[in-house]
Amino acid sequence: MSASNGVEGPDTATAEAAEPLTRSMPAPKKRRVPAPPADIDREMIRKLEIELLGAERTLRRRDVAAGAGVSLLSARKLWRAMGFPNIGDEDVAFTEKDKVALTTIIELVRNEQLTEDAAISITRAVGQMTDRMVVWQIEALVEEMVVQRGITDAAARRSLVTELPHLIEPLEKTLVYAWRRQLNAGVQRLALRAESGLQASAEGRVGDEDDAPLPLARAVGFADLVSYTSLSRQMNERTLAQLVQRFENICAEIISVGGGRLVKTIGDEVLYIAESPEAGAEISLALAKAFTEDDLLPSARVSMVWGRILSRLGDIYGPTVNLASRLTSLAEPGTVLIDASTAATLRDNERFVLMPHKARTVRGFGEVHPVTLARGTGTGLILD
Repeated sequence: MSASNGVEGPDTATAEAAEPLTRSMPAPKKRRVPAPPADIDREMIRKLEIELLGAERTLRRRDVAAGAGVSLLSARKLWRAMGFPNIGDEDVAFTEKDKVALTTIIELVRNEQLTEDAAISITRAVGQMTDRMVVWQIEALVEEMVVQRGITDAAARRSLVTELPHLIEPLEKTLVYAWRRQLNAGVQRLALRAESGLQASAEGRVGDEDDAPLPLARAVGFADLVSYTSLSRQMNERTLAQLVQRFENICAEIISVGGGRLVKTIGDEVLYIAESPEAGAEISLALAKAFTEDDLLPSARVSMVWGRILSRLGDIYGPTVNLASRLTSLAEPGTVLIDASTAATLRDNERFVLMPHKARTVRGFGEVHPVTLARGTGTGLILD
């Protein structure tokens, strides 16, 4: 990325059952809640920007690129990956902190710790994840104000601007803490491979682990709320938001307790993975049970397939993912459906009961032999 080679362009089944975070803690001092401002103070916004950016905007984009010793084209490529809007040549839009950040990324390439493509991919991951996180946090805070204070959405957003300075430091500390914990979890997954899972993934094929066409052996699962579309038509905006949040909270807690990873949620559907077929089975059964017993949410169809996947850009790809998605639509409400190959990896485990069905034709896969997965011995995941 030098100037010469720049190129352009976790744990309960329901939120209500959760133990309050403040339990066993001394009662916090009551803080006076200010009335929502009638108008947003522009000077206050300016001060908040300086606090967030770390300095006043004094630099143009060429100043930042030159300070980092990189071409403007390379700098723009990284800024686009981060999700920044286009900035004109004469716009004073950057600070010294921007120059430091750009230099940090560039040094990773210069020191050959990362290739240019890897640096851009990692930068894009940071930009996309933090953008989604900020939107999520703002909406959660606004919703809290609306419910707790009985004010309008617009008033809550104005109030949040005035109260945000008190939240910046704790939110930043929480972000860094969570990132370090998640990175450590990723390291542990790299170091401690699920031996039973690797053996299961090797069944029926010749060769060793290094010649696998897709690199990761994982349990891939989907959970899909039944009748979500018809229900959503009958709800107002706030009720629908509460339903979606409850669904995501339950999924996130169960998947976390089961040692899996929530890949993404898409409205009424969640995609998750686990390191072994046994872990995937336990998570899937717990999800089906939780939604069947929930008084507010409809039941869910759940599927799980053990196989190989490709992980890229925070998402997962491959036939295993596609098959799990197809099986979800075949599952009965409140049940877990797996394929015959996945069932074979679980057949000797007393914790699970397997009930085969007649063959079904599945788009893109031809004839598939689905199997209903049910609870055998044991209690399953403990959600305390």
